[in-house]
Amino acid sequence: MTELRINGSRLWTSLMDLAQIGATDKGGVKRLALTDLDRQGRDLVVEWAREAGLKITVDKIGNVFMRREGTNPSLPPIVTGSHIDTQPTGGKFDGNYGVLAGLEVVRTLNDLHIKTEAPIEVAFWTNEEGSRFVPVMMGSGVFCGAFSLETAYAARDVDGKSVGEELARIGYQGEQTPGEHPIGAYFETHIEQGPVLEDEDKVIGVVPAVMGLSWYDCTVEGMEAHAGPTPMHLRRDALQVATAIMQETVAIANRYPPYGRGTVGMVQVFPNSRNVIPGRVKFSIDLRNVNDELLNTMHEEMTAFIQRTASETGLKIQLERVSYYPPCPFHPDCVGAVRKAAATLGYSTMDVVSGAGHDAIYVARLAPAGMIFVPCKDGISHNEIEDARPDHLEAGCNVLLHAMLERAGVVES
Repeated sequence: MTELRINGSRLWTSLMDLAQIGATDKGGVKRLALTDLDRQGRDLVVEWAREAGLKITVDKIGNVFMRREGTNPSLPPIVTGSHIDTQPTGGKFDGNYGVLAGLEVVRTLNDLHIKTEAPIEVAFWTNEEGSRFVPVMMGSGVFCGAFSLETAYAARDVDGKSVGEELARIGYQGEQTPGEHPIGAYFETHIEQGPVLEDEDKVIGVVPAVMGLSWYDCTVEGMEAHAGPTPMHLRRDALQVATAIMQETVAIANRYPPYGRGTVGMVQVFPNSRNVIPGRVKFSIDLRNVNDELLNTMHEEMTAFIQRTASETGLKIQLERVSYYPPCPFHPDCVGAVRKAAATLGYSTMDVVSGAGHDAIYVARLAPAGMIFVPCKDGISHNEIEDARPDHLEAGCNVLLHAMLERAGVVES
């Protein structure tokens, strides 16, 4: 079976065809979750699945499972998938590649009349991006019990429309209870969304884990005053204190390489006037690491620094943790299957810990899971100029094919 390969041109054509739904002038895709465009994208993928002979199941949060039966239907299916909703300024490959790579695996098995012992399924999960509704990774989160179906249904967009209402409106509020769908193992193929593979000139990223993250809102309260008459030593400048915390965010990450990450991505300054000393600054802090103990250490160091800074400056500083996702190590058997497949096919590889969240994180709570990365141009994603080479996408899909077959078992004719 080592000679098996997917049809790369067919995979590329499918990606380009799906990208026409919600296509933007800059070459990207805007297909937000549970919009009419999302419905059109779902309908197209489901149509392709039916043409490939797959049976369709939709659960109550709108997750879609497309099944190719095995010779032993009592076995739990080997599943692959991702999502087809996008960012407002998204690209053609984020999420979409993982779904259509799975469909291409099925098409290849059909072409070659290959039977598997366990069923093969392709899934796409609802509202992974979180661009229209929060929380992110909603479909897989409800599926694994991270939050309730009722919580998800109640989430509303900026126009006040709820997930429950919109699911029903587009016709994808299914009947199966989320989490009742069995999964024997799960693989997710994805563009890296970072620059490491391209920089190292490697074709396949073997993903042993996804970084954990802690998100915070930090607010520094000072006193706004006139920038001219107020001497420097008498100021209660919230921005200057905030910038010290921002610098410490980066310093903490640098103390815990290679996977320490520290980012301040949002800053709100009040009153935001050029000749007024800032009286209040609210900003985000994003800490990440692949090791839970190190992530907790980074949290403790940030907390201690803020307490010390508040004491030294006399300013009120509030730190609120608003999100926490623990690091997610993937199952050794699935990681090994990816590594073995890449070696069998002769592709260059390296281990890449994911710094971004994926549906595989939640699925891994219920079943063995693993991920396959391929390079994307300049490491750019969540951007309309997101791009990837056809041969790299083909390579990742070939690895997916062989990894899934190892888990599903091939029935010799």
